[in-house]
Amino acid sequence: MKKLWLIFAQTTTVGLALWFLLTLLKPAWLPKPMAEVVTLTQALPTAPAPLLGQTSYSGAVRHAMPSVVNIYTSKEIKQKRHPLLDDPLFRRFFGDRFEGNDNQRTSSLGSGVIVSTQGYIVTNNHVVASADEIEVALSDGRSVSAVVVGTDPDTDLAVIKIELDKLPAITFGQVDKLNVGDVVLAIGNPFGVGQTVTMGIVSALGRTGFGINTFENFIQTDAAINPGNSGGALVDAQGNLVGINSAIYSRTGGSMGIGFAIPSSTVKTVMEEIIKDGAVTRGWIGVETQDLTPELAASFGLSKPAGVLINGVVRGGPADRAGLKPGDVLIAVARTPVADFSSMLNAVAGQPPGTETQVDVIRGGKPLEFRVKVGKRPRIETAAQPDE
Repeated sequence: MKKLWLIFAQTTTVGLALWFLLTLLKPAWLPKPMAEVVTLTQALPTAPAPLLGQTSYSGAVRHAMPSVVNIYTSKEIKQKRHPLLDDPLFRRFFGDRFEGNDNQRTSSLGSGVIVSTQGYIVTNNHVVASADEIEVALSDGRSVSAVVVGTDPDTDLAVIKIELDKLPAITFGQVDKLNVGDVVLAIGNPFGVGQTVTMGIVSALGRTGFGINTFENFIQTDAAINPGNSGGALVDAQGNLVGINSAIYSRTGGSMGIGFAIPSSTVKTVMEEIIKDGAVTRGWIGVETQDLTPELAASFGLSKPAGVLINGVVRGGPADRAGLKPGDVLIAVARTPVADFSSMLNAVAGQPPGTETQVDVIRGGKPLEFRVKVGKRPRIETAAQPDE
C-alpha cells in the first residue's frame, strides 16, 4: 500500500511539473478554455407588415426601447503642473495651498444597446474610448458600472459588459431585407435629455468614403440623430435592430437630416469576434492605394477605372516580400475583382492572417499574378487616412 501511494505521489509530482513547464514555455500546446456561448435573438425572415394607413409605431418602440441604455463616461485629463508651484522659495511664502491634483475630470454621454441577456452591450468606440469610469442606466431605472470587453476603432464599435439579471436583449433584424424608403426609428439619449425616439426613412444604403471609419458601409437615414444618440439603436418598423447610430453630417452640431448607422450585420460580426478574442483580427498586405480616375486608367491602358493604384508598399511587408511595387494597378484579391479602394480594403481584411492569397495586378500593361502571405492588420486608433 505504501509503495502504491509513493508511485501515485511521484506520478502527480511529475505531471504537475510537466504542466508548469508547458504553461511557461509552450502555452499554445495546452487545451484552450471553452469560450462563453453568447445568446443573441434574431428576427425571423418574414415579409414586412403593410404600412399603409399606419399612424403609430408604439409597438416597435415598446419592443426595442427597453434594450437601449444611456451611457455616462468620465476620464481624467492630465494637466502639466507649473514648475513655479514646486519652487521652494514660492512654497515658503505661499505654503501648501497649491498642493493637490491639478488634473481635471471630463464627462460625456452616449447610448448603447443590450444585445445579450448575459450583459453584453454594443456601443460606439468613441463613446467609451479612454474612459476611466463607465456608468450604464437602463430604461427600468437600474444603474450599474460597466467594463470594456473590447473595441474596434476601425468600425467605431465597442462591447462593454454589465452584471445584472433580467436584461432585455434586442432582436436583430434582417438588414439585408432593408430597402431605401423603409421607415426606421432612432432611439438614444440626445443631449442628455433622456431616452428619445425619432422617426425617418432609410435614405441610402452602403454609404462609404466619408473618412469617418476605416471600414464604412453606412445606412443613411433622415431620422434625427444628435449628440448623445451615438451608440443607440436604429430599428425597423417592427422594433428589430438594423443599425447602431454612429455619426451625422452637420454644419451646426445638430441634426440636419443626414445621419449614419453601422448595419447590424457588421455589428454582429464585430461583436462576436470581440467577445471571443477581445479584438477583431483582419488581413493586411501593406500597400497604400488610391482610386483610379478615368485619366489614370487611360494612362495605364485600362478600358475603365476598375481597380486601385498602388502608391506605396510597406518595406518588409507582405506585398513587398511578394514582389508588388508602386505603380502596379491592383485589380483582384483572392480572385475577387476590386472596383475601388473600399472593395479592396474589405477583400484584403477578409483574408485570414497567415494564409496565402492570390493578388492580381496590371504592370506595364500586362496582367501579373502574385502569391501574398497575408499579415495581421495593425491596430490603429484613428480611421483617418487608412492604408491597406
